Amino acid sequence: MSKISSILVFAILAIPLAGFSSEKTHRSALLQYDQQIDGIISQMTLEEKVNMLHAKHMFTSAGIERLGIADMIYADGPFGIREEMQPDGWAGLGWDTDKATFFPTGSALAATWSPELAYSYGTGMAREAKLRGKDMLLGPAINIQRIPTGGRTYEYLSEDPFLSSKLAVGYTKGVQDNGIAVCVKHFALNNQENNRGTVNVVIGERAMREIYLPPFRATVEEGDAYGFMSAYNKIGGKWCAENEMLLNKILRQEWGFAGMVISDWGGTHSTVGSVKSGLNVEMPDKKFMGKALMDSVKAGLVAEDIVNQRVREILRVRLAIKAVPENEANKQITSQPAQQKIAYEVASKSIVLLKNDGILPLQLKNKPVIAVIGANATQIMASGGLGAGVKTLYEVTPLEGLKKKLEGKAEIIFAKGYDGAESNRFRRRTPEEIEKQAQEKKLNAEILTKEALEAAAKATVVLFIAGDNRSVETEGTDRKDIFLPSGQDELIQKIAQVNPNIVTVLTSGAPNDLKNVNPLSKALLISWFNGSEGGNALADVLTGNISPSGRLPFTLPVKLEDSPAYALGNYPQGKKNADVFANLVSETEDAAKAQAKKEEVQKADANTAYYSEESLVGYRWFDTKNVQVMYPFGYGLTYTTFDYSNLKTDQKEYGVNDVITITLKVKNTGKVAADEVVQVYVHRINPRVEWPQKELKSFSRVPLVAGESKNITLQIPVKSLQYWNVTKQAWDDDLCNIELLVGASAGTIKLKKKVALK
Repeated sequence: MSKISSILVFAILAIPLAGFSSEKTHRSALLQYDQQIDGIISQMTLEEKVNMLHAKHMFTSAGIERLGIADMIYADGPFGIREEMQPDGWAGLGWDTDKATFFPTGSALAATWSPELAYSYGTGMAREAKLRGKDMLLGPAINIQRIPTGGRTYEYLSEDPFLSSKLAVGYTKGVQDNGIAVCVKHFALNNQENNRGTVNVVIGERAMREIYLPPFRATVEEGDAYGFMSAYNKIGGKWCAENEMLLNKILRQEWGFAGMVISDWGGTHSTVGSVKSGLNVEMPDKKFMGKALMDSVKAGLVAEDIVNQRVREILRVRLAIKAVPENEANKQITSQPAQQKIAYEVASKSIVLLKNDGILPLQLKNKPVIAVIGANATQIMASGGLGAGVKTLYEVTPLEGLKKKLEGKAEIIFAKGYDGAESNRFRRRTPEEIEKQAQEKKLNAEILTKEALEAAAKATVVLFIAGDNRSVETEGTDRKDIFLPSGQDELIQKIAQVNPNIVTVLTSGAPNDLKNVNPLSKALLISWFNGSEGGNALADVLTGNISPSGRLPFTLPVKLEDSPAYALGNYPQGKKNADVFANLVSETEDAAKAQAKKEEVQKADANTAYYSEESLVGYRWFDTKNVQVMYPFGYGLTYTTFDYSNLKTDQKEYGVNDVITITLKVKNTGKVAADEVVQVYVHRINPRVEWPQKELKSFSRVPLVAGESKNITLQIPVKSLQYWNVTKQAWDDDLCNIELLVGASAGTIKLKKKVALK
């Protein structure tokens, strides 16, 4: 087993900001507009140029009206088009036409393991953005899920860079092929919400290059992404919005990105540093890139050629994306049937079946009594907490979906069981109010528990709808733990004493601690924050209309403390600061100032995040350190079984420019149709450098009817097995013997084959 040496921990305390390779692997289609742009810039005044480099309104930056260049209008966020708001505020306009489709959130999309569905997802998002007259979508959100408690884990894709890359590229192409620019976010290493506006990430170059940057790189080199959003945090002591290494040397010079970079809202910190280092647009104001930039140019601190280049990069995107005339936008309801169908397809193929003792699919022959217990059975997930939400046209909850699907086939009894957690972000309470509310909460919990137990006692089977909600998992703050909220563990223990026939459905976007729920459940599923059609998709899976086919995009640990950042004591770092974005959306300026004054003196390391786990993120850590997990990365059951056989490669030895071609046979040996996700991991046998135990390098989602066999072909370019050589400041080959591990998850390897890299 190849293990990461602890010596490397001491090597990650600083990042050189120079010396990166400038070799480009991609030439953007945006460059075709440069000759036309030369003519436009030659006609512009300095004032007009600077005016393009900051916000005009909360979600708009300026064009040049006299030259026929339209404003750039941004659409928030990555899983549904946000409602129309006041130009310079957060209040909604109260329209009916801005009711949009709520698409399954990022971790749900990732659970499909389908780049094709990611493309469809992007298509649906672009269609709705265009109906609303938008130009650029603030998504996809593709940061690596480093910590299980991350406030935006639900919004991001995966703990694995390869899976994230494939889905991010599909999403990017789906959006841009339909006339809307993406704004890939958050670049880069925004892997926590606590202190995200102040934290400095200290990480080794190799881990940064191999784990955290590949999804971003893929959206450029494979997806030709038009826009990027800089993250709030620092890397190596430099704010991401003014990070020369990140924005100019890596993004533009190395990867060939030709588009525009906008700051996260309130994430700009300087004038000269930002514009020189590659930031194009300051959002949502003009503190640094307005008059201050004009003065800096006139004082000779910023060359006008730099301003011209930033304007050029914006104009490339503006010319590539056809603006929707204002009189053509918002003429019909945003959410349309075609997009709703996409939302259903993603939701239905994202649901992960973790356990099934034979209780699923539900048996309906004798019209059973089904107790649906849990506040999440009726909880709306399109909004809640801080950050982007969706004013959705509709959202089918689990209870609604089940009632519709089981009408006349079963008797459904609903009991709330527990109160869903609510956000207290802007709520101030006296000690007396806190005590009173605690007593009321206790009394209410007793009443809800009694009702739940009465329902369970009458039922043939209990559907326990558990998990988090959008106030528990929220932008701006990470969870303190991964326990199920609102007393759900205690409730299921009491239910099990009354009725042991429990099917637990977790409506969460991130890992939960399952040590209490798992043994008490005869079946266990994750149905995510699954969009407008989530309830219909869940009902179809529970009743067997479709076989579950989602696979975990992250590892479910036995306990939080087993995960790498927690095991090494790297997270959390000190006390939480007031969040930068939360301050922007506070109800009043006075409230924001009052909150800031309340913050205590921070610990010395509160704003420094040491990524000393290096490349051992997610399953890489658990496998390499031989730490037991609850359920492994890539795991998921169906209502059938599969057989793997006849693993072959086209060669025994491969050169650096070769592609490893793998073939095998997969057979559905059960009685129902289902999809299998075939996964290929690579284990290095005799490497020259340190590696994780294994890494995902290829996968394929394969539909098979009962009894059907298919020959599957997967490919791994040898160049995709390179490592970042810190000494050479370049990608390098580690030519060694490798073992190809083919299976159904990181923990379920069914076939192996050794080949050599020469």
